[in-house]
Amino acid sequence: MVPPIGSIGDCYHSAMIESFWNRMQTELLNRKKWPTRIELANAIFDYFEIFHNRQRRHSALAMRTPIEFEVFHQSIQPVV
Repeated sequence: MVPPIGSIGDCYHSAMIESFWNRMQTELLNRKKWPTRIELANAIFDYFEIFHNRQRRHSALAMRTPIEFEVFHQSIQPVV
C-alpha cells in the first residue's frame, strides 16, 4: 500500500513543491529587489502563468511545455 502524500516519514511529501520553489527563487526572486508587494505578486503570477506553464520546458514532460504536453495528449486520445 502506498502511503498518502504528506504522510509522516514519506520522503516525497513535498519534493515537487520544493523543486518548483527552488526554481522560482533562482529564475525570478533572487534576480532583483522588489519595491512593493504588488509588483512581487504580479511578477510571481507572470512567472507561473506565462513563463512556467507556456514557455519553460520540463524534463518530466519530454522537454515540452505543459501546454504542449496537454495539446499533444488531447490530439492522440480518441474522443468518446
